[in-house]
Amino acid sequence: MSVLVAVALDTALVEPPPALHPVVWTGRYLDAVASRVPEAPAARAVATGGAAWLVGAVAAVALARLAERGARRAGGPGGVLLRGVVLWPLLSSRMLLVEVAAVEAAVRRDLGDGRATLSRIVSRDTSGLTEEEVRGAAVASLAENLSDSVVAPLFWYAAAGLPGAALHRYANTADACWGYRTPRWRHAGRVAARVDDLLNLGPARLTAALLARSAGRARLRAEARRTSSPNAGWPMAAMALGLDVALGKRGHYVLNAGGAAPGPDHVAAALRAARRTTQMATALAAVVDHLTRSTRGGRR
Repeated sequence: MSVLVAVALDTALVEPPPALHPVVWTGRYLDAVASRVPEAPAARAVATGGAAWLVGAVAAVALARLAERGARRAGGPGGVLLRGVVLWPLLSSRMLLVEVAAVEAAVRRDLGDGRATLSRIVSRDTSGLTEEEVRGAAVASLAENLSDSVVAPLFWYAAAGLPGAALHRYANTADACWGYRTPRWRHAGRVAARVDDLLNLGPARLTAALLARSAGRARLRAEARRTSSPNAGWPMAAMALGLDVALGKRGHYVLNAGGAAPGPDHVAAALRAARRTTQMATALAAVVDHLTRSTRGGRR
C-alpha cells in the first residue's frame, strides 16, 4: 500500500517543496564537497571522490532506516502512510511526463521554443536540432528517465525497502552531478558513475521488458548496444522498437534506424507507453512489498 500512496502523491502533488526534497539535499551536499575533490592525480581523485560519495550514501541510507524504523513503530495505516510519504520524493513520474509533454507543446508553437524547453531535460546541445530531433530527444529522454526516476526507485524499494530506494536516488543524483567523462570528473566521479551503472542494471532491463513486451530479445539487445551506456540504451531501444520510430543522437547512435522519423503522434504514444509502464511497475512493486512484509511480519 505504501507504493500506492507514494505514486498517488506524485500524481497529485508532483514534487515536495525544495526545502524538503532529498534530491535537493543531495545536490547541495555534492556541490559543497566538490571543491575538496581533486581532479588529479588519478588515484587520489578516485579515492577522494569515492570517499565523498560514500559519506553521502551512508547518510541517505541512515535517514531512510530511521524512517523505516518509525514506520514499523507506527504500524498499521500510520506506518503505510509514513513509508509512502518518504518514498514519494524518490520517484518522479508526473514531472517527467509534464516536461516531455511541454516539449511537444513548445515545438508545435515554435522550433526555438521547443529547443529551449528540451534543454531542461537533456544535457546535449539543442540549439541546432530539427523538429524531428527535438521530438526524438524528448522521447529518448522519457524512456531513459522512466527507468532512472520511476522503475528503478520502485525496484529498489521492493528489493530493500526505503534504504534501497534512498540509496538508488542518491546514487542517481550523484551520477548526474559527477558522472561525466570530462577532465574534471573522469577520475573524481568514477565511483559515482560506476555505482549508478551497477544499481541500474536490473531496472533498465526491466523497464525495457515492460515497454517492449513484443520485441525480440536479440533485436532489443542489439539496438541497446548501439549506445555507450550499459543501461540507457535498453529503455531507449525498447521505446524505439515499441513505437517503430528511429531515435538518434548526432554523431553517437541511431536506434531502430529503419523506423519512422519522430512526429507528434510518436510523442503522444510514448507518453501513453510511459504511463502504462509506470502502472505495471507500481503494481509489481506493490505486490512484492506486500508479500515481503507479510512473510517477514512487516519487517525488512
